[in-house]
Amino acid sequence: MNAAAAARTGGGKAAVLLAARDGARFLPEQLASLEAQTYPWDLWWHDDGSQDATPTLLAGHGHRIDGGAALGAPGSFFALLRAAAPTLAPGDCMAFADQDDVWLPEKLARGAAALARVPPPRPAIYAARQIYTDASLRRLGVSPPVHAPGFPAALTQNIAIGCTVMLNAAAAKLVAASHPPALTLHDWWSYILVTAAGGAFVWDDEAVVLYRQHPGNLVGVPQGVWRRGLAALRRGPGRFMDVMRAHLAALEADAALITPSSRATVATLSAALAGGGLARARALAIPGLHRQTALEDWVFRLWFLVG
Repeated sequence: MNAAAAARTGGGKAAVLLAARDGARFLPEQLASLEAQTYPWDLWWHDDGSQDATPTLLAGHGHRIDGGAALGAPGSFFALLRAAAPTLAPGDCMAFADQDDVWLPEKLARGAAALARVPPPRPAIYAARQIYTDASLRRLGVSPPVHAPGFPAALTQNIAIGCTVMLNAAAAKLVAASHPPALTLHDWWSYILVTAAGGAFVWDDEAVVLYRQHPGNLVGVPQGVWRRGLAALRRGPGRFMDVMRAHLAALEADAALITPSSRATVATLSAALAGGGLARARALAIPGLHRQTALEDWVFRLWFLVG
């Protein structure tokens, strides 16, 4: 933690959650970018059974969580979140960190300032654009902006890319109290749950991360709207609809955490998926149930009707 940064922020800090596995190739650059942050932070990390020097590189850094091996990246992040959330004061926040990215120096400061503008105790989730790079950090492009985020749009598509996501203390504790389904990702479930609970989604149109692309990425760069849409059509609706049903079932199980209007939307969608084509077509008229682009939205609606 940078002491000068801590003095400037009046004591607020970020709990940085790092899920690691065989990350020794890129991890030193990520750790160096953390050290360069202008906002104070504490590191919480979990190693998921690395066979390289990852545990050695992380030894002595922050708080190690021993949650066992073979949790997978989402499981590691959820274990970290549950461990760190109780330590957050109202003015603190939390950030997800991938082992292979590089953060720009103002990343945490921008996210913390944006979250601080949301009046407490309302939960809030922050996300931002990314600069795509190759494995050597050569720039490939910038992620697109987003429009009309929130719930129920969150059920159709994840736009909260984990390497940029930050949660205020209320949101972190909300997610820690939930029961995410096995099929989800940590960033997507956080986006769904916080917005379903009436929380704020705070978007930053500035890129804050060098998002490194290489064969080991858990989730890589979208390859353009048309290519992504065609690839989705070839895959068919099975996997996507399995995930959507899992999200709906988890929200029903955690109904006490979300708003009455969100509970009504979840009930309508669940009933429609259990019913016939007419019920599904009617459910598609729910306001806000859309994806980011026209082609992606068309594919989603087709999948919802037949999947």
